Amino acid sequence: MSDSVQHFTTVAGGVPPAPGRYVDVDAIEAVEFVPGLVFRPVLGERTMVNFVSFEPNTEAPMHVHEEEQIVIVLEGEFQFEIDGDVRTMRSGDVAVIPSWVPHGARTRDTSCREIDVFNPPRRSLLDHAGRQTPPTGAGV
Repeated sequence: MSDSVQHFTTVAGGVPPAPGRYVDVDAIEAVEFVPGLVFRPVLGERTMVNFVSFEPNTEAPMHVHEEEQIVIVLEGEFQFEIDGDVRTMRSGDVAVIPSWVPHGARTRDTSCREIDVFNPPRRSLLDHAGRQTPPTGAGV
């Protein structure tokens, strides 16, 4: 079997745990743990995607968590720190943060929009994200 045939197979190797759905991110109720830092989490079965907006001069304090995180910058820029390594991240830049690695971010006089991918889903956002998910069997 060629790589493309394997990648795009239509043979199911199991039973879907839930129906697929579309999500209107702008309709998700925002979570703001720090003024100027807005989260809109989308919960899958085993992964969470968090749409994040930083206002100018906003800081996400240094922190650690069990969940692996991948950061993808969509627009704007911010200073990102991973375990003492500080870099300016801009549109298209990506950072990978394994479990328990200290990290944080801050904007200066610009805003930033980015996506955080968490696996497993980030515990501190689970309750909020779960409220956005329709019950199993509900059509969307």
